[in-house]
Amino acid sequence: MWKKVYDYFQKYPAQQRVVEMLLAYGLRVDGKKIFCGKIELSDSKIARAAGVDRRAVVSTIETINKNKWLRKIFSTLQPTCHLKESAPQMNWGVIEIITVDASMPGILSSVASIIAKAKMSMRQAIVDDYQLAEEPKLFIVTEKPLPSNLLSKLRKAKGVKGVVTY
Repeated sequence: MWKKVYDYFQKYPAQQRVVEMLLAYGLRVDGKKIFCGKIELSDSKIARAAGVDRRAVVSTIETINKNKWLRKIFSTLQPTCHLKESAPQMNWGVIEIITVDASMPGILSSVASIIAKAKMSMRQAIVDDYQLAEEPKLFIVTEKPLPSNLLSKLRKAKGVKGVVTY
């Protein structure tokens, strides 16, 4: 599906960079504006962050608005709070799962089952989209730091290549 989205912008590398930013951060297009949740963002700041001219941002918005299918996608995006960096300060655990093949079904289920059997609660699970991220990973924030005896079990879970804890 992402290939279909990128096909609309393949002739315009600057617009492609803007689209990548919108998708990466869950930035929503509403009319002629871009929003992060309810916060309106300026075209110039988005342009600077994407490393493009402000006109590329305006053109990207116009391209999205001209196509009903693109408009439906980009008008419904939402940002997500990722707790992986702040979790240790709250005495929560963070598990980063490196997968053998991120498109393999059941990886999250397998890992979540191991955590649940250890009677630990998951506060958050975020999976990188394997078509958007260069090296997609699964991040899980747990109610407390991971006991060392679970590491070996997680390493043996379906589709898991490696485990990193924070």
